[in-house]
Parts: sequence; structure tokens; C-alpha cells
Amino acid sequence: QVQLVESGGGLVQTGGSLRLSCAASGRAFSRYILGWFRQAPEKEREFVAAITWSSGSTQYADSVKGRFTISRDSAKNMVYLEMNSLKPEDTAVYYCAARYSDSRPYPYWGQGTQVSVSS
Repeated sequence: QVQLVESGGGLVQTGGSLRLSCAASGRAFSRYILGWFRQAPEKEREFVAAITWSSGSTQYADSVKGRFTISRDSAKNMVYLEMNSLKPEDTAVYYCAARYSDSRPYPYWGQGTQVSVSS
């Protein structure tokens, strides 16, 4: 029973910054990968970033490399997405997700937080 709760979404101007937080609870996450996904209006859900809990290794979508940073705080069971140089195309509902390190599907998802970037 894993619960993920996102927060930190909001409205920002182009070029602005926003920090999303995901509070994870229910299990120890040493064997998990935590990821961020987003779904823009009338678009399919897409991968944004992921972090391996134990090692801290990260992966990013090409569209956000150099602008977004995923991190974790193991002591607090928190994962963050620092978003800088935001663009209107970053507008989406952002979801925190978790999966076992040995499987590709993400079975655990948060409810999402809205990020809107104005021109």
C-alpha cells in the first residue's frame, strides 16, 4: 500500500520556476524508482524524470534536460521536481509515480498537481 501525494503546482510566467513535491508513504522505498510524469491538455501522458531511490541516479526526458532537476530526501520520504526556465509547453498535470526497480510499469500514482505556464 503505497501512497503518493503531490503538491507545489501553480501558475507561473514563462521563464519562471516552480518546485513540485511528492510525499511518499506506506513502504520503505529502497527498492523503488520514483518518477514524474505529466499530461498536457488533450495529450498523452509522458515521462519527465525518474530517480532510483537507493543510488540517486536520475533520468530525464530530452525536453526537460538542463531545466528540471529531480531529487529525493530519504529521511523525509520526499521526492522533488525543481523546474526552471518554464515554458508554456510545460503546462500539464504533473504526477508522481513509483515502481519496483526490477519492473517497467509504474503501479503507484499520485493524484496530480496542475502546473500552468503563461506566455
